[in-house]
Amino acid sequence: MSGAAQRSGRLGIGIIGAGRVGPILGAALAGAGHAIVGISAVSQASHDRAEAILPNVPILEIPDVIERSELVILAVPESELEQLVAGLAAAGVWQPGQLVLHTAAGFGTAVLAPATAAGAIPLAIHPAMAFTGTSIDLSRLRDSWCAVTAPGPVQPIGQALVVEMGAEPVMIAEADRPAYAEAIATATSFSAAIVSQAVGILAGLGIESPGTVLAPLVRSSVENALGAAGAADGSTTIDLAL
Repeated sequence: MSGAAQRSGRLGIGIIGAGRVGPILGAALAGAGHAIVGISAVSQASHDRAEAILPNVPILEIPDVIERSELVILAVPESELEQLVAGLAAAGVWQPGQLVLHTAAGFGTAVLAPATAAGAIPLAIHPAMAFTGTSIDLSRLRDSWCAVTAPGPVQPIGQALVVEMGAEPVMIAEADRPAYAEAIATATSFSAAIVSQAVGILAGLGIESPGTVLAPLVRSSVENALGAAGAADGSTTIDLAL
């Protein structure tokens, strides 16, 4: 294997998407010594987020980010990923030996096939946590797990990147990504719905700051449930950082 995947040193990393996830992963990898060479941002909110989390990193057009990067992180909505990868392949911007990593829960590396056909090296890494898009996510990331899907020879690269971000890797097979995404969506939506309902009940009773009142109960309940699940199957619990 040639290109970035052979290097044992630091990578030049470009980020496509300045939503809640991309800048945080960039900051985590910058903390491990990698160089963030550019980030793309469209809205004013994404510009502000990029500047706050990654100060002094240039905000560039997508083709310019890719041209400068040894590792490209595609931190875009899952619904936009397939079209983006194919469109960039049609424009001829992917580079042989370049690492291309997406963060969508429901896809493995097959969605990166147009980039792979151009010689890029595919990785799918999804952090199993709920992002706020603020610096608090950096500490939460260190308590989280990341699903890694990659071809066999590239799996150590994906695992190493996760460890460098401060998280723990868990390997998910290509065929299992939809089921993994369902588990993530179920935990996230269920937790949000239950908390919202409970907060509404307490607010109806006239209790001030009901979220603050419930926070210790919710955290301890989730921790107990996760601990019981881990003890039941003898496995290590994945912390969704909800």
